[in-house]
Amino acid sequence: MTDSRATPVRIPRLALQLYSLRSLALPFASQLRHAAAAGYSGVETVGTHGLDAERVAEAVAAAGVTVCSSHVALDTLEADLTGVCRFQLAVGNATVVVPWLPPELRGRDAGSWQALGRRLGALGRRCRERGVRLLYHNHDFELTPVDGRTGLAWLLDAAADDELGLEPDLGWIRRAGHDPASLLAEHAGRCPRVHLKDVARPGENVDEVGWADVGDGVLAWEELLPACRTAGAEWYVVEHDAPRDPLASAQRSARSLADRL
Repeated sequence: MTDSRATPVRIPRLALQLYSLRSLALPFASQLRHAAAAGYSGVETVGTHGLDAERVAEAVAAAGVTVCSSHVALDTLEADLTGVCRFQLAVGNATVVVPWLPPELRGRDAGSWQALGRRLGALGRRCRERGVRLLYHNHDFELTPVDGRTGLAWLLDAAADDELGLEPDLGWIRRAGHDPASLLAEHAGRCPRVHLKDVARPGENVDEVGWADVGDGVLAWEELLPACRTAGAEWYVVEHDAPRDPLASAQRSARSLADRL
């Protein structure tokens, strides 16, 4: 007889971005328990989740997961970098990700994207001095052609590799009309975290804004997962921006990846 209380099998180095569960309004500790039960060995948090570091650390330990990284808004980082780094280190995390840029901060030409890259590089140096690594997470707007290259390429070239890494979001790369494997190869060695996100087939999952569970969409994971490893992925972070059933979606994605990672 199977003991339903047995510890679930966890997939090494697979994390769930907790943004995927936001519509459920679950307490933080419950989110962690659900992630662990689905097979994730880690989570990627969104800032502090309104909690102090002690409560986050306790919940993480109780769930038996790792905080592999955290999305923290640029203005929060610039306003209190020391506080952010202290919090993240206290919960066992040393990787912080700038997750998004408001329209007014997005580059309009090569020079403005480069200026943003230098700004992030300087912030990354300050993070490094505090024992934390800084990454940038893309959407689609950074992949628009600007002066013969993408804004993302200009941004990353303006910062040193050890100042600013990349958390490539493979679903957004595909939606922007680019080949995720090629972008991973272009930035190999600079991608310690990778967002595994799938894109639905044309006309499908309209109520999920065209996203799909990992393995149920159009991305070629047999090709992409080895490319992620070559690019330096230490953790694979599953995200679904608008899941119909967040818990079932997280479970299906984990099952799809269980034998592939």
